[in-house]
Amino acid sequence: MSRLLERDRGLVWHPYAALDGPAPYAVRAADGVQLDLEAGDGRRFTAIDAMSSWWCAIHGYRHPVLDAAVHAQVDRFSHVMFGGLTHEPAVRLAEELVRLTPEGLRHVFLADSGSVSVEVALKLAVQYQAATGRPGRRRFVALRGGYHGDTTGAMSVCDPVDGMHSLFPGLVSDQVFLPRPPAAVLADGTVADGSGVDDWITLAERTIATFADEVAAIVVEPVLQGAGGMFAYSPRCLTALRELADRHGLLLVADEIATGFGRTGARFGVDHAGVEPDVMCVGKALTGGYATLAAVVCRTRVAEAITRSPQRALLHGPTFMGNPLACSAAVASLSLLTPALEERVRGIGTELEAALAPAAGLASVKDVRVLGAVGVVQLDGPVDVQAVTRAALERGIWVRPFRDLVYTMPPYVCGPDEIAAIGAGIAGAVAEVHG
Repeated sequence: MSRLLERDRGLVWHPYAALDGPAPYAVRAADGVQLDLEAGDGRRFTAIDAMSSWWCAIHGYRHPVLDAAVHAQVDRFSHVMFGGLTHEPAVRLAEELVRLTPEGLRHVFLADSGSVSVEVALKLAVQYQAATGRPGRRRFVALRGGYHGDTTGAMSVCDPVDGMHSLFPGLVSDQVFLPRPPAAVLADGTVADGSGVDDWITLAERTIATFADEVAAIVVEPVLQGAGGMFAYSPRCLTALRELADRHGLLLVADEIATGFGRTGARFGVDHAGVEPDVMCVGKALTGGYATLAAVVCRTRVAEAITRSPQRALLHGPTFMGNPLACSAAVASLSLLTPALEERVRGIGTELEAALAPAAGLASVKDVRVLGAVGVVQLDGPVDVQAVTRAALERGIWVRPFRDLVYTMPPYVCGPDEIAAIGAGIAGAVAEVHG
């Protein structure tokens, strides 16, 4: 494995890392919720994956149902083009997505990844506005603090200051941004209204009214902003945005890539507010981490407008659209999202609150918060990523901190003892490195 790390260095770009940066850890095996890792110095670690491999491996690794689904599909065919062809895994997946997502969402576009699904949603919104006689509506309203992906269109609706806007002048489109909503107050594991929500809604009303004739859609991560800071906000803000979209003829796009399929304690983030979006993007947990796949699900009135347009089609068509292996994994993953598993996610939230509570007493910790199966320890300054990662590994936990956050989104199959170990590992690592 040390030879593997030597071959990797300077050759392979890792996410948000320099080619000559700190060496990654080599994965020897992954099973259940455990990773078998080796460091550059030859030390080996067995660790609970507290990250669900960036939030997608919700059922853990080598799950027998997912393994069987992929193996069975390989024996049939691994890929065919989706242009002019269809197949059972894609149709079955679309049927399941329509069944699981809010009632009015009835049409499915299969995409390659979360970022691509956002790109498709943006193009869909612009095409919809043109098809309904408003071709000048080509901009988007988004929230400060948001994150929607790393491709160009998706970057444009990410936070314009703390995100990636400033590095790409002239490439990323100029959008309309609302302030980040007030932080939610979490009481007994539920989301309650925070102070300042009424003032925020008033500002949103004024801003959207000013730019409505230029705007195609409002794009939001419902209730929880993920990579923008693991920030929870009041569902009342979603309710207000739904009303404003209806008032001004805008689409409401819900980016549920991180929040979907139970992660926030509800099936989807929009369920906290009881609102139905016009367009929903899903990904990450969709395949249980087995393959890259995402989807865009939309209302019938949106799909019908596209069908009546001169183009008659949504103008996007990835080469690997509807990949049978990925669709088979997704159907299997969704079959595991039983009411019992959804209840287990809520139990994980309660367990995380107890497990992370000791971190609140550390001098370096600014805040500890939990929403569903998301636990966050926010420091009073930037986290030492390498040191905290290593300290957590010494305690049998794999985490990937960023900015000022050490957080966990554990697999749904973690038991109470594993959640307790995750909390103790995070608190212990922060205490060791930051005090």
